[in-house]
Amino acid sequence: MVLKTIRKTEKNVAAIILAAGLGTRMESRKAKVLHELHGRPMVMYVVETAEKCVKDNIVLVIGNQAETVRKMVSQHPKVSFATQDDPLGTGHAVLSALPYLSEGIEQVVILCGDVPLITADTVLGLINDHVSARRDITVLGSQIDNPKGYGRILFDANRHVFGIVEESEATKQQKRIKIINSGAYCVKKNFLFDSIKKIKPDNIKGEFYLTDIIGIGYRGGKNIGVLIGSNNNEILGINTRQDLKRVENMMKNRSSKKS
Repeated sequence: MVLKTIRKTEKNVAAIILAAGLGTRMESRKAKVLHELHGRPMVMYVVETAEKCVKDNIVLVIGNQAETVRKMVSQHPKVSFATQDDPLGTGHAVLSALPYLSEGIEQVVILCGDVPLITADTVLGLINDHVSARRDITVLGSQIDNPKGYGRILFDANRHVFGIVEESEATKQQKRIKIINSGAYCVKKNFLFDSIKKIKPDNIKGEFYLTDIIGIGYRGGKNIGVLIGSNNNEILGINTRQDLKRVENMMKNRSSKKS
């Protein structure tokens, strides 16, 4: 399915933004999400995108240099902060955010604070597709020729999504898969609360992988789907200074096309 542009905001949707990572590959003392693009910390672009989609239902998960990140983002007074004290993985980060979700929330969008090019149209399209299909989980995916470095989305014989495997743990055959995980999801809140507690750190890194909720949902007969985005640039994550420069150049090109 191709992403459709929509403008509707779902009032019963919250956003969790993951911004607690150490960012060791940046080779900097500064927290990764505070590195700047056009003079602004990259995390601010993600926060502002989330605001366009869910208004004041935003929880930012902080950890590395937590107080500095909090001070920077506090200019957006409607953002709540959850602290991940130990870097135990993305699943643990989301678990840290769950107590901060408001009552009445039915769906949760999960975004990454180091993916600043993602747009409100894309996030709203993910929400719309997820709600329209009445899914328990929808993964924002992308199909790329060179998937190196990304988690691969796994399908069964009937083309049902049954898992996501990180590249470091993928088999040679799985590494040939070109449909990759962007790191953005829309999940029913009730399912998220239930499944996140079932994740186990039985992987190479000994971390709690958020992606494991896909397998948990599949085994539980849940409705799981993937939405293939139309712009691969939007899902580019920043892990190194080279990535930062690349994304900044893309942002400049985006701005010049608008003007």
